[in-house]
Amino acid sequence: MNFPHSSLRFNALVRTAAFVCAGTLFAAAALADAPTAGSSYPAFQVKIVGEGRPIVMIPGLASSGATWDATSAELAGNHFRCIQLTLAGFAGVPPIQGSLLTQARDQIAQYIRENHLDRPVIMGHSLGGSVALDLATHYPGLVGPVIIVDSLPFFAGAWFQVDSLAAAQPAIDKMRTGMASMTADQWQAMTRSGASTNSMATADKDKKTLIEWGLASDQKTVTNAMIELVGTDLRPDLGKIESPVLVLGTWIGLQAYGVTEEAVTQTFHDQYKNVKDLTFAMSKQSRHFVMWDDPAWFNTQISSFLASHAGAPVSTR
Repeated sequence: MNFPHSSLRFNALVRTAAFVCAGTLFAAAALADAPTAGSSYPAFQVKIVGEGRPIVMIPGLASSGATWDATSAELAGNHFRCIQLTLAGFAGVPPIQGSLLTQARDQIAQYIRENHLDRPVIMGHSLGGSVALDLATHYPGLVGPVIIVDSLPFFAGAWFQVDSLAAAQPAIDKMRTGMASMTADQWQAMTRSGASTNSMATADKDKKTLIEWGLASDQKTVTNAMIELVGTDLRPDLGKIESPVLVLGTWIGLQAYGVTEEAVTQTFHDQYKNVKDLTFAMSKQSRHFVMWDDPAWFNTQISSFLASHAGAPVSTR
């Protein structure tokens, strides 16, 4: 996240932007379960696996809730009710108008209240991690333990090496112009190439999934959500979070850009310093989709955290 040259930083940002926007191999299934026009929660679709302590699972930009399938299978065996979300406009779910991330945050809070969930665990990956943090800062009394998977409260700070949104605005404007100017054919060609997603997962089947998710996602929604994400700085409000927070990071996927593990680790510590109860762990071998690349390590970290903070047994599988 500390890129040595400005041009390298920007190229890495553009690729990472599209990468964090990955999207759905299971588009047909997503459409079948998508919220209807009369849904109380048009900002997301819901799939539930298991019974027990609720855990709300928010995937990343252009990603399906299927991101969490294997994780849900593990957690369901430990008495968790896994509530997998897919955000509107991603992976085959119909788009909505307006600010997706803000609406998702507020509608998740509404979902928690209306379904009488008692301080559910909140877990988010990438863009979903930003939504999870925003939810925990705006509704601290509603949420239980928070798990953040390879996400930052201030993406622009790491990508553009700036200290404020004002300083990042020229680069954000450039990104918005570049993404918005792409034709549908150009967008799909970029997505099909895998150039922006192949660094995010190791297995070929997972790379294919990211491409297919991206193709099933709405271009305008992905563009607007990316700009909304990179234009957000949650650092000042992190002290409002009342729950314990686990942050899991990765760095291997950034090696090609000359980024070191030490630099990435320092970025995480700097950005999360205002969290009162923080546990941090860095994967030594996984790319961005750590739940796919190293599920054993991932499940161990989550299981240990939940055993300490959510009354869950440590998995022995």
